[in-house]
Amino acid sequence: MRTILTALLAFAAGVLLMLWLPDRAPTPAPVTDTPAPATAGTAAAATGTAGESDSEDPDGGNPRWPDHGPTPEQVLYAQPRMLRDALAQLGPRQPGKPNLYLLAFAGDGGEDVFRNETEYAARMFRQRFGASAHALVLENHPASLATRPLASWSNLEGALDGLAKAMQPEDILVLYMATHGSEDHELLVDMDPLPLDQIGAQDLADILKEHPFKWKVVVVNACYSGGFIPPLAGDGTLVLTAARSDRSSFGCGSESEITYFGHAWLVDALSRSDNFVDAFAQAKTEIAQWERQDKLTPSEPQSYVGKGIEAQLAAWRKGITPGPGVPFTPAAPVPAASVAAATY
Repeated sequence: MRTILTALLAFAAGVLLMLWLPDRAPTPAPVTDTPAPATAGTAAAATGTAGESDSEDPDGGNPRWPDHGPTPEQVLYAQPRMLRDALAQLGPRQPGKPNLYLLAFAGDGGEDVFRNETEYAARMFRQRFGASAHALVLENHPASLATRPLASWSNLEGALDGLAKAMQPEDILVLYMATHGSEDHELLVDMDPLPLDQIGAQDLADILKEHPFKWKVVVVNACYSGGFIPPLAGDGTLVLTAARSDRSSFGCGSESEITYFGHAWLVDALSRSDNFVDAFAQAKTEIAQWERQDKLTPSEPQSYVGKGIEAQLAAWRKGITPGPGVPFTPAAPVPAASVAAATY
């Protein structure tokens, strides 16, 4: 009898334990500053940013979402305030000459390379081109959820609304989009598990048409980005793309710090020249050399120069004295404590 009773009790305890365990919250992974090894060939492999988890997420979400950071709902709720704050930090417009306003957009939160590139672009434009160059960064990355507005369709429109109020008719918008691109010419916008809309070539053209920018430079650094030229082309517009409409570009991935195009155009060419068109020609040559060395199918970056934009860029250059080139360094990790302490 005792044996039977013991067996029944053990069975009942097992059933209760099975019912109880699913409601238990998973124990948070410890915060570590030690870089975790990236997995070769895995596009979304984590690169060791402090406060991020590289393990499987038991709830099926993004394994790179900070363990001790804000919740997805808190991040979405904070966006209007964060965007207002970012616009307020642009700095005063320099009177009497064209000003340059950079809006850098890092669309894919699964890789560090796009964050590295947009952070560098903002730093380089301000340091090299002086007080008449202003920069705003929209960024998807686990390390900057509390410090940068998201790179989203809504924030792109909101940032352009804000810039349109700050800029004068002679000023020049520089929109730098860095992310993955698809064969049907759609840019990846992702900060999983947030529900973010993707941006296609016609979408981007329509967004820009809703804003009164007479002069603009649109740089699309993504695979198949040449497909963005037809809808974006027009008077007063310079379009630069990292690839043909039917070709991949190179340099992204978990093991990269900056893309081929970002390295060639932002770091190398614009360190020597303040002429965007000349810098593109130099970058195109450099990229072709790298692709030949690596035995890659040429990406063949493309450009379009609309009526009047070269003259307006020349007028901007007359009002600046470029500083020295700015060395590239990857974006610094944000300490987990800073992310956790952010007010939402």
